[in-house]
Amino acid sequence: MSDVAEGRRARGGGGAARRAERTAVRIEAAKFIERKIPNFEILNEEALEIIEANAETILEEIGVNFVENPAALELWKAAGANVQGERVRIPRGLARHLCKTAPSSYVQHARNPDRNVTVGGRGLVLAPVYGPPFVRDADGGRRYATIDDFQKFVKLGYMSKWLHHSGGTVCEPTDVPVNKRHLDMLYAHMTLSDKPYMGSVTAPERAADSVEMSDILFGGLDGRTVMTSLININSPMTFDGIMMCALEVYAKANQAAIISPFIVGGAMSPTTVAGTLTQVLVEVLAGVAYSQLVKAGAPVIAGAFVTSTDMASGAPTFGTPEASLVTYGAGQLVRRLGVPYRSAGAFCGSKLPDAQAAYESANSLNMGLLAGVNFMLHACGWLEGGLVSSFEKFVMDADQLGVLHKIAEGIDMSDNGLAMGALRYVGSGQATHYLGTDHTQANFKTAFWRTELLDYKPFETWQEEGERDTVTLARERVAKLLNDYQKPAIDPAVEEALTEYVAKKKASMPDAFM
Repeated sequence: MSDVAEGRRARGGGGAARRAERTAVRIEAAKFIERKIPNFEILNEEALEIIEANAETILEEIGVNFVENPAALELWKAAGANVQGERVRIPRGLARHLCKTAPSSYVQHARNPDRNVTVGGRGLVLAPVYGPPFVRDADGGRRYATIDDFQKFVKLGYMSKWLHHSGGTVCEPTDVPVNKRHLDMLYAHMTLSDKPYMGSVTAPERAADSVEMSDILFGGLDGRTVMTSLININSPMTFDGIMMCALEVYAKANQAAIISPFIVGGAMSPTTVAGTLTQVLVEVLAGVAYSQLVKAGAPVIAGAFVTSTDMASGAPTFGTPEASLVTYGAGQLVRRLGVPYRSAGAFCGSKLPDAQAAYESANSLNMGLLAGVNFMLHACGWLEGGLVSSFEKFVMDADQLGVLHKIAEGIDMSDNGLAMGALRYVGSGQATHYLGTDHTQANFKTAFWRTELLDYKPFETWQEEGERDTVTLARERVAKLLNDYQKPAIDPAVEEALTEYVAKKKASMPDAFM
């Protein structure tokens, strides 16, 4: 064979190898974000002190309600609160003092140690949508969610590089009895993914099941935190027995809880930003303090789920400037409290994964990054004000989470980042552009964030490929990720033990759909 032919064969083989590398299935998982950029702080010291003083006044003079939970009332009474009926008035400074035992950060362990996340500090952990009873996709439209839908979302979450957490109720599988579906949801998170997950909070016994199944999965918890679960407050200023009893189960087992006011400004809080921030702080102080009454040192996150109200229709709105202002301000207040912060997400009110959804979600995601959020629930898949989990929007949002990772890196000020050699080389006339410089050749693979979804091809190529819009591209990516999905390895004995636990629990009670 001639040297030319041999060279051609070698080059051809190299091209085939590169093509094979590009098309091979790679399951990548980015480390949780560690910000190298400053938080955006919108309130000055005077404003922060005024809001904090007002919150203490509300706690002392008005108080909060702990309903259908006599044990909680006894704990508050023993701590020095003024308890009358179900209303708890907390003396000035008591709640903040109790909060001091809450850790400023904690590690949530995953069954794959490489997927462990640190919640708090400069970190940001991204988790998917939570709670919608409906799902939507380009083929089936809007419909009630099923356990099959739920399992697909868990697989998509596992396959999504920029998502650090498997989440919890990524959709509500309505084809499974209410009193048993938490078992199937936990089993899916535990076996179909090896990322961290959330437990059930809809009843204390379901929280207990979550702890017991986690104990099986990890071969004993040994004090480790392996769940971060959502405890909503019934704003304004009411802590219901079901959620608080679930919180108690988790705190006693050293499992983390997100204490999160559920605020729709103008309906569940005042219309003003400062008034809403005051109420958020009241609810956070009382909730975090109660977690520490249950168990001092229990890991806890202070949340702020905030939207505003469309005063024409009464519907919640998303991606609005008022919500951003509250989120920025709440971040400052929570940091002064010394606990991790939960807020933001890919929020939108749109019925479809369209331009409205993109605008509102982008505003909400970027706001969360800059506000110093440590745990971002609803980071992908949210549609229709949280009523719908969308398959297409899930992958659209999950792709954009890579942008947050890139921005959080800040600006590289190393010798390589300053690129003085390349500037000298081109500036002196040795080249007319940077494409062929040593600096570009050394950096081009990692220099710029690259989408795995959006189309940047020339018009002619785009036209030849069928003029696909973003939803079409997303639909294709959903199919590809599900087709490429490979179940992470799990000890067969552990999986069998989980299967037996679920079966035994289900057999112990009749089906209930209410």
